[in-house]
Amino acid sequence: QVQFVESGGGLVQPGGSLRLSCTTSGFTFSSYGMSWYRQAPGKERELVASITSTGGVTNYADSMKGRFTISRDNAKSTLYLQMNSLEPEDTAVYYCTTVLLGKRYWGQGTQVTVSS
Repeated sequence: QVQFVESGGGLVQPGGSLRLSCTTSGFTFSSYGMSWYRQAPGKERELVASITSTGGVTNYADSMKGRFTISRDNAKSTLYLQMNSLEPEDTAVYYCTTVLLGKRYWGQGTQVTVSS
């Protein structure tokens, strides 16, 4: 059974940092590229960042470049998102995801709230 469990969200002040984790099971994590998406209230889900199976190539949405870093630990089957210089506009539920055999899988998400 494929499972993704996100954690690490919370309430943080503007300019602060958070590190999200996505612990996975049920598939060969090291064989698949992974992504983080987010969904803010009233908005569509959007891509935050993606990483290849080996971690050698990463991509970011323009608004996250220079502030967010995606990484992975294949030995632990875990995906990470380091978020720095957080802004109120970063408030959203953050999800990890990948596509396995043509089907996209999502975790339950972790809430990030940036507010003073």
